[in-house]
Amino acid sequence: MAHMAHYREAHPLPFVITHWVNLIAMIVLIITGFYIHYPFAPLSMGIARGMHILCGVVLLVNCVVRMVLSLVLDSAPAPGTRAKVRDIWTWLPQRDNKHQLWAWISYYLFLRRDHPIAAKLGVPQKIVYLLIPLLIFFTAYTGFCLWGPTANWPIFASGLDLLGGPMKVRILHYFMMWAFIVFMFIHVYLSLIEGASPATLIFFHKETPGLVYDPESMNIVGFDGMGEEPDAGETFKSPEQAAADAERVAAHHEC
Repeated sequence: MAHMAHYREAHPLPFVITHWVNLIAMIVLIITGFYIHYPFAPLSMGIARGMHILCGVVLLVNCVVRMVLSLVLDSAPAPGTRAKVRDIWTWLPQRDNKHQLWAWISYYLFLRRDHPIAAKLGVPQKIVYLLIPLLIFFTAYTGFCLWGPTANWPIFASGLDLLGGPMKVRILHYFMMWAFIVFMFIHVYLSLIEGASPATLIFFHKETPGLVYDPESMNIVGFDGMGEEPDAGETFKSPEQAAADAERVAAHHEC
């Protein structure tokens, strides 16, 4: 089956930026976390700890920013459409796919050939992604429980006692790092199972051609080749969008 078209409306530029910040912060946190647990290179422990704390704060703040943006910005509810809704609704059960949990699991496990047609995020993706803020907040909390400047604050000192003391919290914090690693592998798999187009969009904000989807009827209504031949979907575009795509293709051929 042909893939869906991927439009910038699915991931507005602020979401692309927060995604990049998440990626860089997580990678640095994992590397410095391993180093703090087991120094494997000639690097100052102070530098490693400083980078770890800095990126932890960046990840925490970025998570809050992304949550706020989901409440105030709109995005496409599904691939293949430029129609937009408030972004928070794309993370929650949607009319398009709230009944598709087993269908998506079957597709991810290669038990069915074609992926279900509906919604920007598959049902398992929604479940996993909604757990990430909780994981970030809890990991950050255990980190502040262990960090000297904040360990004696009442909110963190009480948590340190509740969780069994510094050593148990340190072990718990370390295992949270492994949870992030597992999530990153799952995230990459769920994102790329349809191909590289979703990654091209979220990393480089580049649109790719494909099937056009109508959220109202929940049906495929055409194909958008974005000005390249064959492009049976030109008739499904607005005149303004068709003209814009034609200008972009003409400019590309002139270069």
